[in-house]
Amino acid sequence: MSTDTHADFATCDLCDAHKNDTDGAFRVLPPVFRDYGGQPKFSGPVSTVKCFEDNSLVKAAVESPGQGRVLVVDGGGSLRRALVGGNLAAAAARNGWAGVLVDGCVRDVEELRACNVGIRALALMPLPTEKRNEGQRDVAVTIQGVWVRPGEWLYADADGIVVMLR
Repeated sequence: MSTDTHADFATCDLCDAHKNDTDGAFRVLPPVFRDYGGQPKFSGPVSTVKCFEDNSLVKAAVESPGQGRVLVVDGGGSLRRALVGGNLAAAAARNGWAGVLVDGCVRDVEELRACNVGIRALALMPLPTEKRNEGQRDVAVTIQGVWVRPGEWLYADADGIVVMLR
């Protein structure tokens, strides 16, 4: 699935349409994520990985068929290790992931920009992770205090990132 299939959205329009929602189904992520990927605008159904300074499950995820999904990585906000680098970004693009959102760090910024995939993260960190094969896949995660669940939709553009049921 192409990453521009749902390119007609605008997060500001989504916020306007849902600003009075009180059921919690529509959520806006805090404005702390920076854009590092080759696709500044992306959307898709969410798949999650919860891990801390170990990207073993991130690697397994992006090496599987993405089917236009967005991988949301709960890295616990760690600024000590990079959970995604050039090789994993290239795998995500090659396997049809629309985007990767990392509550943590990424590395290889020039390689990330060259990949046809959206990538958002807190910061850059050149130090890679340890591989311990620890973490969880497709579980509800908390990203900067906001719940994100597998199957919900994530929309990211220059104005921000929102998550909602579709």
